[in-house]
Amino acid sequence: MNDFLFWGGGLGLALIAEALLARYEVLAYGAGWRAPVTELPGGLPYARGAAPDRPPAAYLVYLDGIGKRRVRDSRDGGQLVKALLAGAPELRLLGQVQPYSPLAEPLADRPVWAWLRRRIGLLLFLHNVMQIFVAADHRYRPLYNRAVGSQIATQLRLAGYQPGSGVPVVLLSYSGGAQVATGAVDELHTRLRSPLLLITLGGFHNGANDITRAEHLHRLTSAGDRIERVGTWIFPQRWPLFRGSGWNRARRAGKITVHRLDPATHVGPGSYISPTARLPDGRSHLDRTADTVIGLIRAHHSETAATESPLPPHSE
Repeated sequence: MNDFLFWGGGLGLALIAEALLARYEVLAYGAGWRAPVTELPGGLPYARGAAPDRPPAAYLVYLDGIGKRRVRDSRDGGQLVKALLAGAPELRLLGQVQPYSPLAEPLADRPVWAWLRRRIGLLLFLHNVMQIFVAADHRYRPLYNRAVGSQIATQLRLAGYQPGSGVPVVLLSYSGGAQVATGAVDELHTRLRSPLLLITLGGFHNGANDITRAEHLHRLTSAGDRIERVGTWIFPQRWPLFRGSGWNRARRAGKITVHRLDPATHVGPGSYISPTARLPDGRSHLDRTADTVIGLIRAHHSETAATESPLPPHSE
């Protein structure tokens, strides 16, 4: 009983402290107290995949869920990133963006968090969860969106992206990364003037961000994803009643397409990115997710190319 009270009280204090500290980074960014980090650790490329000496089919930025805590790709060991690179070598892929740090600082590399991780690993997840709610808070959302949108734009330029080139930028977001992806749209459009395609995977977001400047949003979801479903319940801007929200305006404009990845779950052995859970056709959940993402990007690229190509001469 005493142990339960000790750990329960400790967790409660940690939550209160994290709630108070979660706003620090976005306020530090806004006040100019600290400059965002732009350099990557030695030996880590700014992008992988297609060679930078010629325009790739698209630049793909992967924004991971709340498990993201270091520069290297993701909490799944980079399996989704590797599958995407293997299946679509024409893409140039970035996985280093820190969705839950307006200052672009990897959480696991901070000394205090390295100490905490060895003792209370749950706090790493609580930090990123709190950051999602800061990003969704109407008081901080514009500044948070500008901070992370600027971070993404900087990393894309360092990876070889030429503003105004017309090469598409795809934001693939998992879980809470969708809050960041939808919020980055305006800043990326302003800084890069790039065609933007959004793909959310189990997206957890409040639906308030304006995605008018995105060409389309593909929502990958599953009936087995309870966490994404909670997001559609707790944020009023996702309810059809709130017709003026960014999400509902996009729905009415035909900018959102839903794709079912049943029976995948949000996390765990049956998740969207599970390499072991199998479908009737023999593919793993990871394979299907990668195939779906690649298919959507290629279809979008083909449609864009067909729209932009000149009409053949008309013979009379």
